[in-house]
Amino acid sequence: MIAEYLKDNLSLLDSVNSWEESIAAASEVLVNKKVISELYVQAMIDNVNKNGSYIVIVPQVALAHARPDNGVIKTGISLLKLNKPVMFPEGKSVNIVVVLAANEEKNHLELMSELADLFIDDKKIENIISAASVDYLQQLIEKSD
Repeated sequence: MIAEYLKDNLSLLDSVNSWEESIAAASEVLVNKKVISELYVQAMIDNVNKNGSYIVIVPQVALAHARPDNGVIKTGISLLKLNKPVMFPEGKSVNIVVVLAANEEKNHLELMSELADLFIDDKKIENIISAASVDYLQQLIEKSD
């Protein structure tokens, strides 16, 4: 399921200037596909400003999200891999930014479970961080699905 949702929603950048830019960059594909609105992007940034780096779920991985009523049009997920880490508040270094937008509880829980399976494994995280192309990222995600 996760590989299906991430298909054509993966991106790779060398670096960004700020954690806010990382969330915006990771969201871009979902905004362009009308999965989320710009309101949702701002809500995710506002959540971090208000609550700190709670979205850094494991070292090097941030799971950006907000309430569905803040601009989720339909369920979707995207992943941005940064070659150079970006610093989130509280000094948390991040190379992988995942944007989760779910408009139904069932999809939300299934996606969270699959993300947990993916990011509980340090080797899988290392492989994603070392990926040099979007095609290889897709292969890694499909292998772990």
